[in-house]
Amino acid sequence: MFITFLSDFGLKDDFVGTCHGVMKTIAPDAQIIDITHGIPPQAVLEGSLVLANTIAYMPVGVHLAVVDPGVGGPRRPLALRDEAGRLFVGPDNGLLLPAASRAGIAAAYELANPEYALQSVSRTFHGRDLFSPAAAHLARGIPLEELGPPLHPEALVSLDVPEAASEDGALLATFLYVDSFGNIALNLTREDVDELGIASGTKLELEHAGERYYAVMARTFADARPGDVILYEDSYGNMSIAISRGNAGRMLHAAPGQRIRITLRA
Repeated sequence: MFITFLSDFGLKDDFVGTCHGVMKTIAPDAQIIDITHGIPPQAVLEGSLVLANTIAYMPVGVHLAVVDPGVGGPRRPLALRDEAGRLFVGPDNGLLLPAASRAGIAAAYELANPEYALQSVSRTFHGRDLFSPAAAHLARGIPLEELGPPLHPEALVSLDVPEAASEDGALLATFLYVDSFGNIALNLTREDVDELGIASGTKLELEHAGERYYAVMARTFADARPGDVILYEDSYGNMSIAISRGNAGRMLHAAPGQRIRITLRA
């Protein structure tokens, strides 16, 4: 059985290695795939989008995700099963829902059975003491129903993902996250730009934080000259902003949640 693992733990500290150790102690035969541990601290929305983007490329198994600023508070620990048979483990803060909802949520349970947690559960490290053990026990074949009481899927916490809008011939978009290359993921799809008549080679104007930038719609980075700002469809089918051989996030001082206006350049 495979366990995939996503978190905001980073790799400087011992957190990821300790969770690996817990899971392998309980389920020695489980294969663990680290999706990423580079989600910015407490960035639940970014973590949920990365998990949703990558889940189709992962083997069906147990999918552990921990971005949990509410640890120790009233948020519930959670395990889900989707209609494709994937199992998800993590906090009930919206992190799991975009990925689990792609196939449809079949069942949800609160992690409340102490038999499937470590003997002592820290108030601040549920990733080690609660979520990793639950994921490992599921990988060993423990039925989801054994982990705790059922929850109605409609009672689960969901995230407000900002929606794009059109206004006076312009697209109003939101920065969702910035990757390590400085590429800025937007809440735009190919359908959004098609409706505005934006095709490859279309010249654009980007307005952000009182500044304006010239850009071009491109199919690939190779279609643009070094230093050009481009709008392109990324590998997950969403629209992003980049600079050919540069860092768009740094140039635009981009941060998740900021807005940008995209218009056709006269």
